[in-house]
Order: sequence, then C-alpha cells, then structure tokens
Amino acid sequence: MTGPILVVLAAGMGSRYGGLKQMDRIGTSGEVLLDYSVYDAKRSGFARAVFIIRKDIEADFRELVLRRIGAFFPCDVAFQELDSLIPETARAAAKQAGRSKPWGTAHALLCAEEHIDAPFAIINADDFYGREAFAALGAYLSKTPVSGGAIVPYALHKTLSPEGSVTRGVCEIRDDYLASVDELTAIAREADGKIYNGGVTGRMLPDDTPVSMNCWGFSPSIFPPLRRYFDDFLAVKSGEPKSECYLPMAADWMIREGILRFRPLWADAQWFGVTYREDRENAARRIAELAAAGVYPPALWA
Repeated sequence: MTGPILVVLAAGMGSRYGGLKQMDRIGTSGEVLLDYSVYDAKRSGFARAVFIIRKDIEADFRELVLRRIGAFFPCDVAFQELDSLIPETARAAAKQAGRSKPWGTAHALLCAEEHIDAPFAIINADDFYGREAFAALGAYLSKTPVSGGAIVPYALHKTLSPEGSVTRGVCEIRDDYLASVDELTAIAREADGKIYNGGVTGRMLPDDTPVSMNCWGFSPSIFPPLRRYFDDFLAVKSGEPKSECYLPMAADWMIREGILRFRPLWADAQWFGVTYREDRENAARRIAELAAAGVYPPALWA
C-alpha cells in the first residue's frame, strides 16, 4: 500500500496517571485515545500504523487495540525494552545504576526502524491531536520527495492540565522554520494567571507559545543521525537511572548541526490528553461532544 505511515508511541508506563493510559477506554464505544488518531490518519491518506509497545503489555494491547483496529487498517508492532539496541557497556552502566525503564521517545523511534520504509508521522498514544493535524501531516508526507521534517505545533495554553504541571518542548519559529526546541519541565499556570516553567521565579511563557506535543513528520533518512544522537546520549547518560532521550531534543540537535530543517504545519487543531488520572473525565467529555457533533461516528470501527 502507498501512503505515509503512522508511528504511535505506546510503550509508556503511566506513572503519573496510575496505570496504562494508552489502553484506558475513553471513547463512546470503548475506544482508547489512539483509536481516534488512527481513524483520523486513515482518512488523511495514511497507509498503515506501527505501534511501539512493551512486551509485557503485548497480549492486552493486541486484544484491546489491534483486534479492533487491525480489521480496518494494516498494523505492525515494534517493541521498546530497557535493553533494546543498547550496547553492552551502556547496558552494564544502566544495570549498576538501577535503571528500570527504557530510554525515552528517541530510543522508541529507533526501535521501530525496521518497520518504517516510507515517510511517517509520529505521535503519542495518550494524546488527542485533531483531524486537522493528520490532514496537514498527510498532505506534507505525501509529497515526493519529502524534504526535511515537519512539526505540528500547539499553543501552550491549550496543552496545560489543571491537575498539575506538564513537560513541553517549547518551540522557536523563525523565517517559517523551526529554529529550536527547548524541553521544559514543571510548566503550569500559577496563581497570578501566568504560565511559568518552575514556578513564578522561573521562566514566564506567553499563552500562545508554540510547543511540541510529539506530533512530527519525517522521512526514513532521519534514522542515521538519530542513531548518532542516541549513541552520544548513551555515552554520557547511561549511568543515570532516570535520564531520557527525548525526540524534541534530538530534533533541536539536528537543527543546530544543520542536519535537518523542520517546517511548522499550522493546523489549528485542538489537543487534549491524559497526563493525570483526573484528566480522564475531560477527555471523555470532549470525545463525546465531538461524536455528538458528527465529527466521529459513535463507534469508530463498526
């Protein structure tokens, strides 16, 4: 089949959520959030999906997700484990440090390389991106050839959780290209009504600051430099039990090194997600509203 590939990051452990949020039934007929992303990607010209998961959730994931989606859309599975693609020296350092989880989103994408032979989009399983985002990515990735990469940015104030702080890749856009991505943690709206990174003594961020929600478009040519970036990360961080190699950090490095340029795709899409357990009610309500408005059928894959 021709058309771009949708790659879904679904190996997360959901520590703040208190469970496997990528498999929490939120939709009107028991769908999980990634069902809506795959559905939107399918109607935007994508040809198949690759889900990156952990071995320990494979049986449940196949039963809950793939059994339903796979009847309507071609799907593959890749696995991200603690030791996946990790050289022995880094593996030994991680073991000595007591590391218990994989190495982040850049590592996850590398784990799926063998399944990706066409331009592709990559997203989180636990985020809702909106059909406009997939339409923009589908159009961009269907160009021949795909030159550079792309990102669908979102306005920061639309990506906050009332339940706690969040981590976001804060983007600088210059001359119609992504100029930098700065991965910031502890972002929240404070009592004075403004958004800060790290509280009121930290960096103040305007409401309309563009941020990465891990909604990217690439060609397979990204893999050699991504592998180089990850190898450099392991050389420095393999002995740190909680360090993660984030995809936005890799993109920022590629920009600084002149390896790749990224086009922002302004899709005016709505985003919501389930960072915390308390976010679930809002996500379910918004899905129900979209179904009631006819954006989605009551049962996606019926």
